[in-house]
This record gives sequence, structure tokens and C-alpha cells, in this order.
Amino acid sequence: MQTQNPFLDEMAKLTQAAMGLAHAAGEEAKSAFRAQADKLSADLDLVRRDEFEALKAEIADLRAQIATLKVSRDD
Repeated sequence: MQTQNPFLDEMAKLTQAAMGLAHAAGEEAKSAFRAQADKLSADLDLVRRDEFEALKAEIADLRAQIATLKVSRDD
């Protein structure tokens, strides 16, 4: 954006630079927060959602196999 006033040009450049810095700082803060959350979940020995869902599916499959074995044993 160019105007005929050099002062306004400089103010526009400074504002644009400040917005870039604010965006970068926000991304850095998000990364730091995510790292702290990952560290906390590791310290608390929490399970990730995908691991939980995989184990849940495996248990359901094992229960179905046990039910099948019970039926075949009763016959």
C-alpha cells in the first residue's frame, strides 16, 4: 500500500511488521503449550485416543472370539 505521505507508508510497514511478529509469537506460544501438554500427559502416563480406540477394538474382537468358543464348547 503506497500513499503520498512517507509517514503513513512507514506506519503501514511498522503495523504490518508488528502483525507478523504477533502471529509468529502466537504460533510459538501454541507450540510451547502443546509441548507442555505432551510432557504432562507423558508424566501422567495417559493414553492417546488412537491407542485407546485400537485397544477397545481389539478387546471387542477378543470378546467375540470368546463368545464363539463358549458356543462351540457347549455344543
